[in-house]
Amino acid sequence: MKEEQSRKRRRGKNKKPQKTQPSLLPKHSTKLHKKTHQQKNPAHQSSSSSSSLKSSSFLDKMKARLAGGHFRMINEKLYTCTGKEALDYFKEDPELFDMYHTGYQEQMSHWPELPVNIIIKWLKEHSSSLIVADFGCGDARLAKNVKNKVFSIDLVSNDPSVISCDMANTPLRPSSVDVAVFCLSLMGTNYASYLKEACRVLKPSGWLLIAEVKSRFDPNNGGADPNMFSKAVCEMGFTSALKDFSNKMFVLLYFKKKIWV
Repeated sequence: MKEEQSRKRRRGKNKKPQKTQPSLLPKHSTKLHKKTHQQKNPAHQSSSSSSSLKSSSFLDKMKARLAGGHFRMINEKLYTCTGKEALDYFKEDPELFDMYHTGYQEQMSHWPELPVNIIIKWLKEHSSSLIVADFGCGDARLAKNVKNKVFSIDLVSNDPSVISCDMANTPLRPSSVDVAVFCLSLMGTNYASYLKEACRVLKPSGWLLIAEVKSRFDPNNGGADPNMFSKAVCEMGFTSALKDFSNKMFVLLYFKKKIWV
């Protein structure tokens, strides 16, 4: 018996202690925990977000360049064709008109001041009973910002309030409006016919307001001579009331229709 107890004690001394488990989670759970931790890592999220923003910014720039290219192409077309040709051009593909005005709005977003806002201010300083014809109205911003009755006119439009037509041949009655506006819209090889149409629909002593890009009135760089232009307009039945060259981006010309034309 004693000999047997002695052998058991010797076996107990030689037996190696078992190693304790370092974690209550199994190994695959530990790895899952680490992955979850990485997903919650703010630095990792910030890096992904920054990369996404850079990608979005790049795409926006590319879209802007494409839109700008299309705008310039269409803009060149409108300056070198007649109003009727431009009307047919947009009727064949109405999406081109939307593309043009998207590019136009993008261009205008870089101007420190918009001529349409000056014309809106001018109208608000005069009687709201004045009836207005906005030739080449675009998004009809003028009509949306004054109390006056406004006939918004353009070649093509998805806005039901806009009269879509050739601006040289509008459905307006003779001597039916008090103010005719051309805000950056004297385009095409026959723009003189637009001014004649404005003279037709204006009442005697009615106002003709013209806003145009300043470079178009710079004879030193291929533009028209502003004095010669004013003289040509006056020969259609107007008198010159004011020339405003104070803005670096555009000029404003104010005329009044003669009582007898």
